[in-house]
Amino acid sequence: MKHFTNKEKDFSQGSVAANILRLAVPMTLAQLINVLYNVVDRIYIGHIPNSSTDALTGIGLTLPIITIITAFANLFGMGGAPLFSIARGAGESEKSGKIMGNSFSMLLISGIFLSAACYIFREPLLYLFGASRITYPYANAYITLYLLGTLFVMISLGMNNFINAQGFGITGMLTVSIGAVLNLLLDPLFIFVFHMGVRGAALATILSQCVSALWVLRFLTGPKALIKLSFKHMALSLSYVKEITALGLSGFVMSVTNGSVQIICNATLQHYGGDLYVGIMTVINSVREIVTIPVTGLSNGAQPVMSFNYGAKKYGRVKAAIKLTTIFSIIFTFVMWALIFFFPRIFIRPFSSEPELLKAGVPAMHLYFFGIFLMALQFSGQSAFVALGKSKQAVFFSLLRKAVIVIPLTLCLPAVGGLGTAGVFLAEPISNFIGGTACFTTMLLTVWRRLDDKKAA
Repeated sequence: MKHFTNKEKDFSQGSVAANILRLAVPMTLAQLINVLYNVVDRIYIGHIPNSSTDALTGIGLTLPIITIITAFANLFGMGGAPLFSIARGAGESEKSGKIMGNSFSMLLISGIFLSAACYIFREPLLYLFGASRITYPYANAYITLYLLGTLFVMISLGMNNFINAQGFGITGMLTVSIGAVLNLLLDPLFIFVFHMGVRGAALATILSQCVSALWVLRFLTGPKALIKLSFKHMALSLSYVKEITALGLSGFVMSVTNGSVQIICNATLQHYGGDLYVGIMTVINSVREIVTIPVTGLSNGAQPVMSFNYGAKKYGRVKAAIKLTTIFSIIFTFVMWALIFFFPRIFIRPFSSEPELLKAGVPAMHLYFFGIFLMALQFSGQSAFVALGKSKQAVFFSLLRKAVIVIPLTLCLPAVGGLGTAGVFLAEPISNFIGGTACFTTMLLTVWRRLDDKKAA
C-alpha cells in the first residue's frame, strides 16, 4: 500500500494534465474556501444595519496588514515547497525533510514578530493606510483581535504547501475547508446574535484558522504523510534558510507589493474621493480575489508537477505543464472580464446594496478590470520561474508590475487631466499589459528555450 501511494505521487508518470488537475482542482477549491475567511467577513459586515459602508471601509483598511502576514507565509511556505518537491523528485528524502522543518521554524519566528510589531504600531499604520476619524474604530476593533491568530494563519497557510507538494491535494483542500465552513457558521453568530460587530468577524476568523492549523500539524506529523514534519529537522540551517528565502521572495514581494498598492490606493482614494471610494476599493479587492482563484489554483497546482519533473530531468513534461497553465489562464480571465464588463452589479451587490456605492462602483469596476486576461501572462510566467527555482527572475517581475508600474501610476494619474479617482483604477490594467507581457516574453526567451536545449541534449 505504501508503494502504491508513493507511485501515485510520482509526477513523472501518467498524463501531465491529469497530474496537474489532481492537485489544481482541490487547490482551487481550497483557495476559494480560503478567500471566504475574509470575504465572508466583508459580506456580513457590509450588511450591518446603519453602519455598513463605514464598517466595510474599516475592514478594507486592515487588508494591507493581512496581506503582509500572508506575504511572510508565502515567503517560507511557497519558498520551501518547490525546493521540497525538487529534492523529492531527485529521491533526496532527508533533504526534503530538512527543507520542510526549516520552513516551519521560520514561519513560527516571523509570525511572533509580525503579531507584536503590527499590534504596537496599529494606530499609525491604519491612519497611514487611509483611515478617517469615522472608520478608524472599526479597523482597530477588527485588527486588534485578528493579530492574536497570526501564528495560526502562518501555520495553516504556509505549511499547507507541503501537504500539496506531496500530492495530497484533497487533504490540502480540507485544511481550509474545515476552517472556512466554521468561519461561515460563526460569523453571523458572533456579529448579529451576540452583537459583536466587526470584533465578532475577527474572532470567528482566528478560531477557524486555529482549527485549520491543528489539522495541518496533525497530518504532517501523522502516518499518511510521505515525508513527516519532525523536530530533528527544525534546527535552522543557514544554507537552507537562504535557499528557501531566495525562492520565496517572488511570492513575498508579490504579496508585499500588493499590500503597498492597497495602502497607496486607499490613501489616494481617501484624498480624492473620501471613505466611499475606499469602500469601493474594498469591494474591488474582494472581487479580484475571487476572480483570480482558478488561475492561481491552476498555477499553484502546476508548480509541484513542474518542480518534480525538472528534478527528474523530464523537461518535455515541464513544457507541457507551462503550456496548459498558460492556455487555461488566458481563456478563463477573458471570460471573467466579459462577465464583469456586462454584469458589474452582480459582483458588487453581495458586499453592499447602498445606491451610492453601486452608482460609483460600476464605472470603477469597468476601469480596474479592463483587459484582466493580460494578467494571466504574469501568473504563467511567474509560476514557471518559481517552480524551476529561478528566484531572481521571479522577484524582478513581481517588483516590476506592482512597485515600478502600479504605485507610481496610482500616485501620478489622478492629477493628470483631472482624472481623480479614475486614475487610481486605471493603474491596474496598464500594469497588466506592460508587466504581464514582459514577464511571459522573458520566460519564453529564457526558461522555455533552455528546456528545449536540455531536452535535445
